[in-house]
Amino acid sequence: MRVRTATTLRRMQEGPEIVVLPGAYDALSARLAERAGFSAMFTTGFGFSASALGQPDFGLLTMSETMDRVRHVVQAVTVPVVADMDTGYGNPLNVQRTVREVIAAGAAGIILEDQEWPKKCGHFEGKRVIAAEDHAAKLRAAADAREGDDLVIIARTDARAPLGLEEAIRRGRLYRDAGADVVFVEAPQSLDELRAVKAAIPNVPLFANMIEGGKTPLLTYRELQELGYKMVVFPLSALLAAANAIEGVYAELYAKKTTAGVVDRLTSFHEFEEIVGVPELRAAEAKYGVV
Repeated sequence: MRVRTATTLRRMQEGPEIVVLPGAYDALSARLAERAGFSAMFTTGFGFSASALGQPDFGLLTMSETMDRVRHVVQAVTVPVVADMDTGYGNPLNVQRTVREVIAAGAAGIILEDQEWPKKCGHFEGKRVIAAEDHAAKLRAAADAREGDDLVIIARTDARAPLGLEEAIRRGRLYRDAGADVVFVEAPQSLDELRAVKAAIPNVPLFANMIEGGKTPLLTYRELQELGYKMVVFPLSALLAAANAIEGVYAELYAKKTTAGVVDRLTSFHEFEEIVGVPELRAAEAKYGVV
């Protein structure tokens, strides 16, 4: 019997090494992350919004739109996927439906944050958070909705910006006690703050978010591991790299009306066939006599 990916992620998170999660913004980026060798990954809400709508992470995607993209990512890879499900899209009953949908999709973990809806990217200004006790109720509901599944629940608080570090830490402890498997204090603003979070929230794995140019210092996985963190996500690295590469190619094409001068910057057509699984589909065609 195949081990559920949630069980695999739980074992990884409980192991000695920090779990490094690249952000996948669609099924193709997820395939590339697995191809690079990652043993788990994360669906980036900002990436979903940017790639699907061409707009920022301002809570513009609905639960069903986000779930569609989570399913695509999960189906594209064989490794555990942590699904960023924003606020859970409502009260504790809505959160329970969200958890069940995530489990049904085959995801291994879920992130639930305490922002008011519509939420914003954790490194944007203007965030607002709900009452801590209300989010704790959502987390208890999420834990109940697992019904024995190994889904890893990651509780995120965005209180650092609007209410200060002390309140963010208090919420982290409250969310731990409400049943979260991992606590995620979003956007600490210094190395000292990262240390303070670790010192003040014991007995639960901690999650860090590394956004290039964001509010938190950009650290290596080893530095974070030495600080005592157990999971780290790099949510926008691939998206920002893709935007830079695509913009460059389009600029060349517009200026010169050909891509002949940038061919060496492109993945070859043959290699791209390998990435998206053309050989496997050709083999299936041959097996079933598809002409």
